[in-house]
Amino acid sequence: MGKLDGRVVMVTGAARGQGEQEARLFAAEGADVVLTDVLDDRGEALAKELGARVRYLHLDVRREAEWQHVVEEARETYGRLDGLVNNAGILRFHHLVDTPLAEFMEVVEVNQVGCFLGLKTVAPALADGGTIVNTASCTALTGMAAVGAYAAAKHAILGLTRVAALELAPRRIRVNAVCPGAVDTAMADPGGAAAPEELERLYRRLVPLGRMGRAEEVARLALFLTSDDSSYITGQPFVIDGGWLAGVSVG
Repeated sequence: MGKLDGRVVMVTGAARGQGEQEARLFAAEGADVVLTDVLDDRGEALAKELGARVRYLHLDVRREAEWQHVVEEARETYGRLDGLVNNAGILRFHHLVDTPLAEFMEVVEVNQVGCFLGLKTVAPALADGGTIVNTASCTALTGMAAVGAYAAAKHAILGLTRVAALELAPRRIRVNAVCPGAVDTAMADPGGAAAPEELERLYRRLVPLGRMGRAEEVARLALFLTSDDSSYITGQPFVIDGGWLAGVSVG
């Protein structure tokens, strides 16, 4: 028996990184999984690898019409929807005063508006007792230099999570947020400028546990929040950061 037997879950940004690992784990735990992304070749290859109970659909999370289409397709294919993982996101590095408006809006549209549209479009289609997991960040709970647009959008996701949890509670739909720290995916170095060994040295200094997180570790947290193991939890942020936000180390 899997933790998600009989459930149908949609995962955005599922072609690689955290979304890919969430899709793999959810499928292994018995869910029918709807993978969505804009990286069609990778998404389709992953769906083919995972088997007949997994389907890939193109989705630009900034486009409401595309959200409506994937929800209709998912319900037509599986007859129901039980969960959503709002995972899609982007990261850009710039000091706040040097951030171009176009870049700020790009980050807000993908990370914040994409999450909002997922809530707005998927929640009405979810079966009662369903789940939504929004991907925020440890920067949703603190500041971090050089990621102002990202931090602003991730702070907003926590607000959306709490409001949605309150409004959807009468239908027993639970809404929570994962808040990862540094995770070893392409997003950690979107420009590809840093050598892997440089990133490892950096995070050995910054993170009490001495390393970057792994995408499969975040996936296990998303599984917990999607399964009945978290049946009395809603409206909450869950930090998974190796102790980065625990406090100041003087050792």
